Amino acid sequence: MKYAENILDLVGNTPLVKITKLNPNPKVTILAKLEYFNPGGSMKDRMAVAMVEDAEKKGLLKKGGIIVEPTSGNTGAGLAMIAAIRGYTLIAVMTEKVSLEKELVLRAYGAEVVRTRMDVDHTHPEYYVNVAKKIAQEKDAFMPDQYNNPANPLAYYQTAGPEIWRDTEGKITHFVATIGTGGSISGIAQYLKEKNPKVQIIGVDADGSMLHHYFNHTDGEPHPYKVEGPGKDFIPNSLAIQYIDKVMVVNDAHAFATARELAREEGILAGGSSGMALFAAKQVAKQLPKDATIVVLLPDSGKGYVSTFYNDRWMRENKFL
Repeated sequence: MKYAENILDLVGNTPLVKITKLNPNPKVTILAKLEYFNPGGSMKDRMAVAMVEDAEKKGLLKKGGIIVEPTSGNTGAGLAMIAAIRGYTLIAVMTEKVSLEKELVLRAYGAEVVRTRMDVDHTHPEYYVNVAKKIAQEKDAFMPDQYNNPANPLAYYQTAGPEIWRDTEGKITHFVATIGTGGSISGIAQYLKEKNPKVQIIGVDADGSMLHHYFNHTDGEPHPYKVEGPGKDFIPNSLAIQYIDKVMVVNDAHAFATARELAREEGILAGGSSGMALFAAKQVAKQLPKDATIVVLLPDSGKGYVSTFYNDRWMRENKFL
């Protein structure tokens, strides 16, 4: 009989699928890595498992323990899935910007959800990361801290990077991914650069984030944006800038329009950050000669956003339609 011992055994080995209708340059191959095929619905399953297992080995997380983590939803879902299997309690801290669907998914797993303000920066005590730290301290809980945990990029270096190299038979020339905690793009980029230093790594940042300003050494002020997940107003330690060749900026309107096109033209229902990444990949493809192979990372499913940018009423209210 062939079966998994538990759902965590199914994390990883997500497929690549060719983008055809939305490819602006038929001479170039664009391949989307569908991370929503992970059992928790996003690429964050990879690092959630890695961070918990690392904590268990180090004795930081014991049987019946409490996990507290700031999240935009996907890391929380991965941790909630693990907590359900291994008997931990999860408290997920997320801002009011995060969709209701994501909160309900976490509660379905049995997690507790704490909502925080979204109009404060990382220096404010009510910033969601700072709220999580305070709760973890008060409850003597373990906080994986995806923004600074070395197990985050290592998870992608050990899994997603090798998968992309294997499935493209080493023919990948460009890798495009959004930047959030920095773990996924850094781990994958490091692996690909070690295999072939000529592979170009393109990071994608949200318009309103500060990461592209840090990368390009330019001045700017953070401002609100609607895409969930990518972008930060600080540099996470999980981000290894030295492996990134270029950072592109994509705004909400382009991100949401591209994600909606992806669903209607390619049958791929993905999140707003996926729309960001694909929009950037399309711009890169226009400038490349034949035989180039672009792999674009699509972080999560669009099912967590049906009340937001897949909803025409929400799009009109936010002046995107």
